[in-house]
Amino acid sequence: MSVAIPPFVGFNRDIFLFLGELEKNNNTKWFAKNRERYRESIVLPAKSFVTSIGQFFTQLNPAIRTEPMFNKTLMRINKDMRFVKDAPYKTYFLIHFGRFKMDSEFYLYFDKTGADYGIFLNGEDGDDLYFSQNLEKFPREILKIFHSYKLSSRFNLHELKKEPQLVQKNFNADKHFELLKKGNYLLFEKEISHQNKLLYSPDLIPKLIKNYASLYPLYCFAISPDPLKLIDKFEESLGVPV
Repeated sequence: MSVAIPPFVGFNRDIFLFLGELEKNNNTKWFAKNRERYRESIVLPAKSFVTSIGQFFTQLNPAIRTEPMFNKTLMRINKDMRFVKDAPYKTYFLIHFGRFKMDSEFYLYFDKTGADYGIFLNGEDGDDLYFSQNLEKFPREILKIFHSYKLSSRFNLHELKKEPQLVQKNFNADKHFELLKKGNYLLFEKEISHQNKLLYSPDLIPKLIKNYASLYPLYCFAISPDPLKLIDKFEESLGVPV
């Protein structure tokens, strides 16, 4: 029997305590005792969040997955032990919105210290992956997006390797544009402190919608060989965020 998903009222403060305790007790015995806590403190609020914000992403691009399900928008916390022989659980939790696995995507990430949100840009060559070639083809247009949507100095640039590594704090496209060519996996992200009341309020939804909308034109350069057409369509329907 499926559990009804309640309206999003904010995340549970226990999410940070849970992830911190999991880091100290990363074993199946401890997790089994805390499984219901995991469902109530993390999974159910995450599904509520996805359900509440999903219509926005569908409006942006119907190809973006918005099902409140694991392997769709929710990351499984257990590791695949066929390939990993150490601790069985991840000590973070990820909510993400893309078209397929390893697509460029929007995300909200939690670990024991707080939350981060932003956009992941996959610069690899592959089917339906266009960021690296568009970076070479449309440098002026990408720079214009940073100006039009006031993105410069709002987000930190990270490169994702085994762990995210800070490349440039308060990334400014006029000064740091060449850093976009640094690696294949880039993150533009902003931190929300675990002390910020916004995390525990439904007001988080409009806050993130505004920021995700401002990042959407960058996403267009990652998912299409004709990003300017997608951006024109976006601006005609939603306008340029302030």
